[in-house]
Amino acid sequence: MNRDGLVVTAVDQSSLKKKTAVSSSWILLDREGQSTTLEVDKHVIMRRVQIHARDLRILDPMLNYPSTILGREKVIVLNLEHIKAIITADEVLLRDPMDDNVIPIVEQLQRRLASDYPISQGQGEEEDNHPGVRNNFETGEQNEFPFEFRALEVFLEAICSFLDARTRELETDAYPALDELTSKISSRNLDRVRKLKSAMTRLTNRVQKVRDDLEQLLDDDDDMADLYLSRKLAVASSPVSGSGAPHWFLNSPTIGSKISRTISRGSMETTQEENDVEELEMLLEAYFMQIDGTLNKLSTLREYIDDTEDYINIQLDNHRNQLIQLELFLCSGTVCLSVYSLVAAIFGMNIPYTWKTGHGYVFKWVVIITGIVCALLFSIIIFYARHKGLVGS
Repeated sequence: MNRDGLVVTAVDQSSLKKKTAVSSSWILLDREGQSTTLEVDKHVIMRRVQIHARDLRILDPMLNYPSTILGREKVIVLNLEHIKAIITADEVLLRDPMDDNVIPIVEQLQRRLASDYPISQGQGEEEDNHPGVRNNFETGEQNEFPFEFRALEVFLEAICSFLDARTRELETDAYPALDELTSKISSRNLDRVRKLKSAMTRLTNRVQKVRDDLEQLLDDDDDMADLYLSRKLAVASSPVSGSGAPHWFLNSPTIGSKISRTISRGSMETTQEENDVEELEMLLEAYFMQIDGTLNKLSTLREYIDDTEDYINIQLDNHRNQLIQLELFLCSGTVCLSVYSLVAAIFGMNIPYTWKTGHGYVFKWVVIITGIVCALLFSIIIFYARHKGLVGS
């Protein structure tokens, strides 16, 4: 090959390496539960599902974005802990399918979609065999759970179960450790409880974020309406539109008025259906209650830890008080002995006294009287401390 050919080959290899370096692993699941593993870069995903780079950036595990559920025009962007998915009206894209925490979710999603697909397919055939039956958009009734909600339900169930399992594991480790700490205060037990408390704080923040996202969705009907991808797709492809009526129909007063009433009625039905989010609200409320129960477990555990800390502080305060009492007794005894030593020092001075000669019996009385005075002084100090409540009874 010539030189130009070699240069082109080098450029192609360089671009191929660059594309391989930025590609990520995804798994694609369709309505039937059939899965396909994809190794593509972010630009392919953006063109496939038609989302912006800022929305796809939320699913980047290197950026560590908080948990969130976003409704876009044609997709639902889901970032719940290790679950990073893009849901459309016909398929689900799940990132990092080989992750140990994601593999069970993929299997559950395949089972759920595969079991629900024959039902939805049978309903579609029944509508084809009975042309008099109108579709979901025209009747305002929904004969099946939308595909995006079935996938969303699997993800919410998975994240709620995952966080609840982590909470149960933490409870299993925390309660025995706290009971052991109350029975024996040691450096090992204190360090163990400190680590458990740190883990509980991190887990509480994760559970709180998921709960706040669900609560925010439940409080805003517009955000919930954005998650109805199948409904928006049906509205976009609906024939009920003013531009769809022929011009010569509108020139006829009778036919034109009938078409206007039909269009108005269809618009009202469409508006009512767009504002109807009861189905999704019931789904979110169920998992909101579950994640709220998990948060209550963590709150109960936090209260138990706080009660244990209060109990430990009370025990430490009691020990400190006992040490202070012991110090008071020792100081009182030292003062009394100091008085005794003072008397002994006075009589031990090498100074001639007239009463020293021939008065040997005085030594005995000095020792006895000094001892009685010191004991009386010690008793007075202790009685005064008890009277003031400085020492226990």
